[in-house]
Parts: sequence; structure tokens; C-alpha cells
Amino acid sequence: MSARENVTAGAAGDQRPTAPRHPVAGGSGRTAGSAGAPAPTLELDAVHTNRGAAHVLHGVSLRVGASEAVCLVGRNGAGKTTTIESTMGILAVRGGRVLFQGRDITRLPTHQRALLGIGYAPEDAGIFPDLTVAENFEISQSLVPAARKGSIAAGTSVDERVFDLFPEVRQFLARRGLNLSGGQKKMVAIARALTLSPAILLLDEPFEGLAPVVVSRFIDAARRIKDMGISLLIAESNLATASRIADRLYAIDRGEIIFQGDPGAAMANEEVMRTLRG
Repeated sequence: MSARENVTAGAAGDQRPTAPRHPVAGGSGRTAGSAGAPAPTLELDAVHTNRGAAHVLHGVSLRVGASEAVCLVGRNGAGKTTTIESTMGILAVRGGRVLFQGRDITRLPTHQRALLGIGYAPEDAGIFPDLTVAENFEISQSLVPAARKGSIAAGTSVDERVFDLFPEVRQFLARRGLNLSGGQKKMVAIARALTLSPAILLLDEPFEGLAPVVVSRFIDAARRIKDMGISLLIAESNLATASRIADRLYAIDRGEIIFQGDPGAAMANEEVMRTLRG
């Protein structure tokens, strides 16, 4: 029975499917959570996920360490968004495990993962169009325990970090989501996720469709988020862009991890480059 046939049998017989192949390692090959080290902030262990009837992820495994920026690179349709949504609990995992700070959260609902400390900014930003930016923030802050809350209007507590990172947000707090530009929506989505004081931030194609000068602005913001002690898992289509922010990266193709290691090693690997170029 093939690996892909086995995952179907596993769903019926409650057996865990296994990854069909091992990724190529590049660079130092270092990974978070090795023997004797603390548990990684986030770990996916042989994850299989479907979208409807389509089996999209085939044994995806990756790790993100504390205060580490990791990029998941691949072409459109390779499985990047499915990986992010499986991590966040938006899509149910059919096989494998998702662990956060050593805790198995595979069956935990999405909102509980957010409360644990997993921030999420989707590709389409997910801004409520009929609410103001301030109201979008207030919705996320309403989930935070009282001791961690700040005042949007006064810009205190956690929001001071948000406004320091994106001072532009102050200028359109009263603007409705539908009146924001694409870049502004992405900015608000990241800022909104930060109001939950996450330990890790999942960013799905945060640089997609942005002008080069705006991409540089967002990369600078991502570096500053990392400096706050917040880990990052970023889904990105462009390897060159990913190499500007990633400590390590994983390359994904057809739902399988084909490479893990340093960005420089990925760019020097002809097979990886050929796959990413399509």
C-alpha cells in the first residue's frame, strides 16, 4: 500500500499515517528542540491534512524555536496556507500532531490556541470590513485576561508595542476596514494579532502584492517582532524575500517538506531552486 493510500486507510482505521519521504537538510541543519534543549515553541509532527476530498499535506514536520523566525517557502498551491491553517486549527489534522510549547494541541479549537499564545494574520488579512480599526482591535482584546488588557485610545500596555511597531495605525484607528488599502489591512491584521501578546505569530503571505518599499517596511517590522521575543512562522512564495528574514526555512512542494536548513543553502541547492521556480 502506498503512503497516500495508507492515509486513507488510517482515517478509517484510526491509524496514524507516516511521512512519505525525508527532506533534504542544508546549511548547519540545526533544529530547535534537540536532545537536552527546551521544547520548541511550535512543532508539527508528520501532519496530514485534507481540504475537502483533496489530501493536501503529506506528513509535514517542522519546528520553530523560541524567538526564531522560520519561513515556509513554496509555490502557490504547494501547501503553505494549509500548513498555517492546520497549525491554527482552522483545518482539522487527519494524522500527526501539532504541539505548542510541548503541549499537544492537535484537537484544540482555534480560539483556545489563540488564547494560549498563537497569533495569526491570514493572507486576506481577515479584517472586519464594517468595523473600524479600533473596533477590530477591541474584539481581539476582549479575549485577553484583564491583567493583560490595555487601552486602545490611550495607547498603553500591549498597544504601546503595536503603535511603536506600526505608528501609521494611529492615523486610521477610526477608519472602517473596507476603506483600508491592501498594505494597511495587512498591517492591521499583524497589529491585531499582537494585541493578544502571542508567543508565536503565524503570517500567511504577509508580503504578497506589496510594493518593494512596503515589503522592506514589513520585513523590518518582522525583525522587530522577533526582537520582542516572539517567534515567527511565515508562509512566503519568494525565496529571496524569505531569506531576508528567516533564521531557517523549510521548502514545501505538493504537500511535502523537501528541504530544511539555512536560506543560503536553499539558494545554493539547484533542485530546490528548480522546484520553487516551477
